[in-house]
Amino acid sequence: MDLGQFLNVAVIISVFNATIRSAVPIILGSLSGIVSERSGVVNIAIEGMILAGAYVAFLLNVLISQSGTPEWLQAQPLRLGISISGAMVAGAALAMLHATLAIRYKVDQIISGTVINIFSAGLTSYLYLGGQNTLGSLPLIPNPFPEDQGILYVIGEILFDKNLLTYVAFALVLAIGFALFRTTWGLRTRAIGENPRAADTLGVNVHRLQYTNLAISGVLAGLAGAVLVQGVSFERGMSSGRGFIALAVMIFGMWRPSRAMLGALLFGFASALQSQLQFMQISIPHKFVAMLPYVLTLIVLAGFVGRARPPAHVGQAYEVE
Repeated sequence: MDLGQFLNVAVIISVFNATIRSAVPIILGSLSGIVSERSGVVNIAIEGMILAGAYVAFLLNVLISQSGTPEWLQAQPLRLGISISGAMVAGAALAMLHATLAIRYKVDQIISGTVINIFSAGLTSYLYLGGQNTLGSLPLIPNPFPEDQGILYVIGEILFDKNLLTYVAFALVLAIGFALFRTTWGLRTRAIGENPRAADTLGVNVHRLQYTNLAISGVLAGLAGAVLVQGVSFERGMSSGRGFIALAVMIFGMWRPSRAMLGALLFGFASALQSQLQFMQISIPHKFVAMLPYVLTLIVLAGFVGRARPPAHVGQAYEVE
């Protein structure tokens, strides 16, 4: 492997862009987990919610793209807006199923999440039909700097040439971080995750807030699915464990959005690096190289899991007296 080849500008830009592209669904998935677990509900169903969101986004785009659909409905902003909205609704619907099982019927939250993951994987695999086409994906926000502007062009290539949902994901990190630690909603959310009995005594409707936050969690996971599929192509099981990686990133980030974002970027960098190493045809077996992001996630998680303190009441059903 030629180090000079690896360090050229084009490769560096490619690695940065691939890092961000791989990190965005993980960021949204980790935010989904944070909102849920800060409310005291374990949500390993994120994997199924991402997959369902991806399928619904793709399916709606396919249906609207078919001939016979009114042209005004096929306009790119409306068509893709409907697809993304459908993905968020699908995620929220599975989240409400999880909430009903875990909160109302007191089903073990791990079992409930596992059932939803299996249900989502089976249903999307059964419903998916290959060979379906759409009118296109989300447009990219172009780089405003021409190539002759040197470093500005390089920075522009990293910051731009992304779709709108990429910027939405990073904005949500700031918004949810602010809301969790600077608003009444965030204080109540953290309270029911730590001591729901005390919050209930102070007048907080614990179950209503948990249902609300599970819906938000599902919307975020569904949005991760929409980012993953881009409304253009779907494959069976295409979430490929991203929901579980998001949970690992959440633990790495100690249930804080900004730290979880850094963990997602680390995973994204490992994914980008393994892709680049495979492209450069190094002598290491490609299956070993493909393991790199997951091995790195395990190593990082093993180093942090002992020091990460989850919300005190997470995973425990709360019984209203």
